[in-house]
Amino acid sequence: MDVFGTLGTNIALGLNTALSATNLFYCFVGVFLGTVIGVIPGLGALAAISMLFPITFHLDPTSALIMLAGIWYGTSYGGNTASILLNIPGTPANAVTCLNGYPMTRQGRGGVALLMTTIASFVGGSIGIVLMMLFAPTIAAYALSFGSADYFALMVLGLVAASTISDGSAIKGLAMVVAGIAFGTVGMDIYTGAPRFTFGNLSLMDGISLVALAMGLFGISEIIVGVRHVSTNAIDRSSVTLKAMKPTRDDLRRSIGPMARGSGLGAFFGTLPGTGPSVAAFMAYAVEKRLAKDKSRFGKGAVEGIMAPESANNSADQTSFIPTLALGIPGSPTMALMLGALIIHGITPGPQLMTEQAGLFWGLVMSFWIGNLLLVILNVPLIGLWVRLLLIPYHLLYPAVLMFICIGVYTVNSNPFDIWMVLFFGALGYAMRLLAFPAAPLLLGFVLGPLMEEHFRRAMLIARGDLMTFVERPISGTVLGITALLLLWSAWGSLREMRSARAAVPTAS
Repeated sequence: MDVFGTLGTNIALGLNTALSATNLFYCFVGVFLGTVIGVIPGLGALAAISMLFPITFHLDPTSALIMLAGIWYGTSYGGNTASILLNIPGTPANAVTCLNGYPMTRQGRGGVALLMTTIASFVGGSIGIVLMMLFAPTIAAYALSFGSADYFALMVLGLVAASTISDGSAIKGLAMVVAGIAFGTVGMDIYTGAPRFTFGNLSLMDGISLVALAMGLFGISEIIVGVRHVSTNAIDRSSVTLKAMKPTRDDLRRSIGPMARGSGLGAFFGTLPGTGPSVAAFMAYAVEKRLAKDKSRFGKGAVEGIMAPESANNSADQTSFIPTLALGIPGSPTMALMLGALIIHGITPGPQLMTEQAGLFWGLVMSFWIGNLLLVILNVPLIGLWVRLLLIPYHLLYPAVLMFICIGVYTVNSNPFDIWMVLFFGALGYAMRLLAFPAAPLLLGFVLGPLMEEHFRRAMLIARGDLMTFVERPISGTVLGITALLLLWSAWGSLREMRSARAAVPTAS
């Protein structure tokens, strides 16, 4: 009873905070902007939050986090619109939705697909919020016993997981993690104050701007790719009317299981540092295809193929706040920006956040319920508006987006050098796309690298230089063991793929 009584008190505190007029306004602004930006091909939560990051400097920390969070999970709702109607993922997490969403549009069932993904997003988000309410306090309580060695081990696991579990080559993922750590070391040494890799440039003494790096890698590079590939084909408007959105009983029957399984998988992958909604969506789709009796339906408009990934990525959106707020470790690239927003406001993420900033934490959690309800209300009636927005030629949209990126990055430090950094990372991000190098591990390495270095050096000072402290402590030893197994599993998978490729060469010739 004490547990439920405490939970009830926390919920009441959260509702009191979230339902204030100011926080309601910023929650609406966040989810609305997130939906609009999610609809626009080539943009995503990272670019959106990066552009609006400077606005939050002048807000109350709770309002700032509520707005940024609204943008974060709002893009998942909006991103499925472009995926279904134009076969262009609005966000990376919506990429797998294209596989069955666009075929449904070509069959004249685009309205059904849009409505069903809205339902899946709400169900997945709701399950994620419930799990966050129930388990975040427990995780935070256990985290109080964590030392620097344990935090170092967790961050290593997060970085390795980000590079090995995600799509693509694990070696390329690990290379991007190392590159991110290298970029994170630019600036003054945290202990000695000595400049590192600044090459005499005073603008680099404080390090590379997180906003500039995120805008360049995920904003400008996506725009360059979008300009080359986006084409607004004719859309059957009759398939996105309210009348055409009514699903059949078979659609509903086929959707219940995938929604439940997708929400569970999304909740799990959301809590893992370094994975996030994209991995959750692809894993949920893979599971549904494996469980399906008729696998040939997938890729041809199977409703399960959109319900599982959409519920998974929205569930992961919510539970990714657990490691960010309870442990101070970003659960995804976008959570790294959330972490930065807290730090800028002088709030230290970690186990004590839930007790020292209870109003902020529970206000944010309860705002998720409000935001998800607002998104359902917004998305269903405004489908016609999103369709018209998608019909705007992309060459008219991207100059405005580039202008907002430049304004956003300049206002952080009022330093023109940051604009050049955005252009540099934009070019780097585009080159990485051409060479199939993932960008997310680089961002995670950039954010976690300095923190990992700090905890490593602190643990070494406490242990007087004894490296065995990382193995002897139960938590860090266990986590590093899991990390080693993950690396071995990844190496074995890579070797198996190489053998398969070699075996296929004679056949192909």
